[in-house]
Formats: sequence, structure tokens, C-alpha cells
Amino acid sequence: MYDLAIIWDWIAFSVRWLHVITAMAWIGASFYFIALDLMLRPAPDMPEGASGEEWEVHGGGFYHTTKYMVAPARLPEHLTWHKWQSYWTWLSGAALLMIVYWVGGELFLLDPTKAELALWQGIIISGGSLTIGWIAYDQLCKSRLGDNPTALMLILFAILVVMAWGYDQVFTGRAALLHLGAFTATIMTANVFFQIMPNQRIVVADLKAGRTPDAKYGKIAKLRSTHNNYLTLPVVFLMLSNHYPLAFATQYNWLIASLIFLTGVTIRHYFNTMHKTGKGPHWTWFVTVLLMIMIAWLSTYRDGETWQEAEARDLTQAEQQFAAAEGFEDAYFAVVGNCSMCHAREPAWGNMHWAPNGVYLETRGDVARHAGQIYLQAGVSHAMPPPNAIQMDDQARQTIIAWVREARDGD
Repeated sequence: MYDLAIIWDWIAFSVRWLHVITAMAWIGASFYFIALDLMLRPAPDMPEGASGEEWEVHGGGFYHTTKYMVAPARLPEHLTWHKWQSYWTWLSGAALLMIVYWVGGELFLLDPTKAELALWQGIIISGGSLTIGWIAYDQLCKSRLGDNPTALMLILFAILVVMAWGYDQVFTGRAALLHLGAFTATIMTANVFFQIMPNQRIVVADLKAGRTPDAKYGKIAKLRSTHNNYLTLPVVFLMLSNHYPLAFATQYNWLIASLIFLTGVTIRHYFNTMHKTGKGPHWTWFVTVLLMIMIAWLSTYRDGETWQEAEARDLTQAEQQFAAAEGFEDAYFAVVGNCSMCHAREPAWGNMHWAPNGVYLETRGDVARHAGQIYLQAGVSHAMPPPNAIQMDDQARQTIIAWVREARDGD
């Protein structure tokens, strides 16, 4: 029988899949148009008002693209708008954040070793920071700094570093990096929704009314599109970071996340220059490799919670519910006996140096905290432990299933 945990996990899986699909569509369209814009070249026979053209070949056909700096003299009947990719990426991402980090906040959002917060307080910080971040960024772009793109990007980078540090002070490492990605992605989508698309609609309305559009609207859209271009790759890294404990479960995860933004700048600068001039600056790859070496070095510093500290820590309300349930002791010994050789603060398995995904299963608090994951990974499925590591017998799995269901039924 499907129970709520299984249904909820499949809902999360479906939303995540939607998020991946729409994100690929958005990133693909964004990268294509940035490359196209940079590859445009003037030609003697271009129509009036055109600033450049590009001939491309793909899939056995030839494509001829012409760009108008403001707008063509006559608006075509069919006009394709590229907006749904951005909107659906953000909507699906926001839904996934709520499913994983709000509903599952006791496990994935809050870190009781960093700050004593109620779940509702964590949710307010989570949602509120995304809104405030966009407002602050938008006001900066509308200020005089909008005429100095370099200074604006430096200030934006400083804000992102502060946000990375701030998130890490209250959230789990996994949630901190994910929220930094959501913070940045919210700025990107809001750029499309509140600035790029409205300004393009003004241009279209002016054309339909026979008025000459103001070139300032294109300038505004260009600035926001350029920001989105340089922020895309760091956001992709941050969204994938929850699979890599060396990124999120280390002492300097906030600094690692900050340096990733610099790699996004160097990589995009290479490709943008290559599309524009036909040759990319090779120094950018040297800087990128150097930054990644620094990131790998930072990830080796460990100053987390020790076993003694974890054992002495008071259990949260959610953890107490699972620890007090009938069958917990049997389940605890089943988990420790089958999983703790890898999921330990100092793993004993082979050459493993860090617990997979930063999940520890040593103390009673550890096991109670990760009850939902244990239920899905080692109870109703055989994902854990890996069959080539240890064979968990069916009795142990049934013990885990019975314990978690008893805890939930008693809620």
C-alpha cells in the first residue's frame, strides 16, 4: 500500500523533474540568444533600423537572423515571446523548495546546532529573504549604478557573499547553498517578469500605435539579460550542490558558494568573448582552475559537530516523536549496525572520508532526525545500504518500516 511518505516523495520527484525540464529550456534559450547577439555582424544590404545579422546552419537547414536595436518599421503578425521557460522554472523551483525545505523543514531546513528556531521562523526567513533580495537588487539597478555595470556587478557579488554567510548561520549547509541559488534565481526570473517583458511590451505597444519606441527600454532589458547570463552557471552549481557534501557540509561552504560565482563570470566571459570575436581569452580557464583548486582546498577544513556533542544535544520536538515511538530501539540498532560504518563523523568504510550526503547515523538523535530518509532509503526501498557494501536482511527493513509508521500513526 502506498502511504503518505511514498506519495509525497513521488510528488517531490515529479516537481523536481518539471524543474529540470523547464530549467534546461530556459538556460538553452538564454545561452542561445546571448551567443546570437554577440555573433551578429553588420552587412551592406540590411534593412533600415537593423544593427546586425547572422547566418546559421543546423539540422540540414540555413537560418537568417536579423536584429533591430529598437524595433522594425513594421511589426510582424506572428511574434514569439520567450518567457514561459523562466516563469515555469521559478514556479517549479519554488514549489520544490516548499516541498523539501518547508514541509520537511525539521530535517532539511533547520540546524539546531546553529540556531534555535521554530519551523515557522525558518520558513519566514526562507521566503522573506528571496523577496527582500529582489527588491534590493532592483533598486540598485535603477540607481546611478545602472550606468556603471562593472560597479553594479561588484556590489551584487558582495551582496551574494553576505547572503551566503547569513544563510549558513541559521540553515543546514544543504539548505544554505540551495537558498543562495534560489535567491539568485529569483532575481533572474524577476528580471524577466518585472523588467524585460514589460519593457518589450511597451515597445510593441508603441509600434502598434505608430509611435517610435524609446531606445532606453532596450538598454534596460540588455542590462538585466547580461546579469542573468553571468548568474546562470553558479545557480546550476548551487542547485546540484545538495548531492555533494564536500560543497555544502563543510565549514566554509558559504565561501565555496561565493567563489563559484567568480567561476561563473570567468567561464561566461570566455564564451561571450569567443562568440563575439571568434577567439576566447585562455586566461579565464587558468583562473577558473585556480578557483576550483581553492574550493577543493577549503572543503577539507572540518570543524563540525563531534560525536560527543551530537550525543549530548537535546532532541528537537520532531526528533522526540520518532525517538519515543514503539520499536525505536530495535530500529536504532538496525540502522547503526548496517549504516553507521559509512554514515559516521569519521567513516570506517574503506577510503571514505566523509559521510555520504553529509548524513550521520550514529546517535539516537541522528537516527530520529533522519527517520523519513531511512524509511524511504532502507525501509520501503533497497537503495541503502549499497548491496556491495553490506546486506541488510528483510527483518531489519521491516523493523524500520514498523517503527516509522508507528511514530507517524501516533502523531
